[in-house]
Amino acid sequence: MSEAPAGRIEQGGLVFSRHLLGMSGGRRTGATLTQSAYLLLACLDAGGPMSIAELAGAIGLETSTMNRQTAALVREGWAERIPDPAGGLARKFRPTAAGRQAFEEERAARVAGIERIAGDWSAGDLDAFATLLDRFNLAVERRRKSHWPRA
Repeated sequence: MSEAPAGRIEQGGLVFSRHLLGMSGGRRTGATLTQSAYLLLACLDAGGPMSIAELAGAIGLETSTMNRQTAALVREGWAERIPDPAGGLARKFRPTAAGRQAFEEERAARVAGIERIAGDWSAGDLDAFATLLDRFNLAVERRRKSHWPRA
């Protein structure tokens, strides 16, 4: 008997995330950024300068965890703290030039890896997969009332 779709999605998501991690943060040969650094830089790339609270909300982590992760990002030279461009009290983080370059290189490597893996898929299949993944992610974000920044 075949498993119900929700069970297949759960199992597929588990395996999918394992494969993505194989192309990422420290596990992908030649990777410069850790997984957490890549995630933070991706969030800052999409959403612009963000405070600890904004990053914690977007990523879904506690502020204490976000404090440690942003401190590491600054220590590595990938991001810097700046005054709020809108004049608010909370300081914000933005990528440095080195952080932007490292993020762009890592993202390009990940996209190329996905293109190699799905190289024999039709353009329609790739688009359908991306569309359903977007739809699923947006549904999760609505339910959690926590949205990933999108350009």
